[in-house]
Amino acid sequence: MRLLRTTSVAAAVLLAATACSSGQDVKDTRQGQTGFVSGSGRVSSFAPADREKAPDFKGTTLDGKEWNFADQTGKVTVLNVWGSWCPPCRKEAPDFSAAAKELGASVQFIGLNTRDLDPAPAKKFVEAFEVPYPSIYDPSGKQLLLFRGQKISPSSIPATIVIDKQGKVASRVIGSVTKQTLLGMVKDAS
Repeated sequence: MRLLRTTSVAAAVLLAATACSSGQDVKDTRQGQTGFVSGSGRVSSFAPADREKAPDFKGTTLDGKEWNFADQTGKVTVLNVWGSWCPPCRKEAPDFSAAAKELGASVQFIGLNTRDLDPAPAKKFVEAFEVPYPSIYDPSGKQLLLFRGQKISPSSIPATIVIDKQGKVASRVIGSVTKQTLLGMVKDAS
């Protein structure tokens, strides 16, 4: 009976530890963050005729500069929604950095850091993963809420949107992304 109880407790702990990657709500008690849902990582692509205009998002970056999507017309833009407290965000960060470096200035990468109540952990994340592009600091999720029409909820973290040169959403992923997937999404949006 004791062995059965120990096994049941171990299984419950293991299930709770893997809830993030299975798409379940998770609460990060270390930083008091609310739960999030990590998606499947499946790409949703939209035909040019079916693409919706991206919202005019903007904000102050982690390094204190103003950034505005309206200034990016004529460029493919990759928006990555992330938080320093998010394990899938840490998993995909090296792939984002590599894709941004490979694509160079032809594509605008922008991060949207959300729900980090203090910018210090977000800045450490950027430094640790050598992220070569800016990130808007959006602790309240105000800028993230602008994307509800593109089916990104405030609890969908990480999330990635690729916006075509006309300012329309070409594709989206809820969940972590690989470098190859990113490169393919950008190619399809060009």
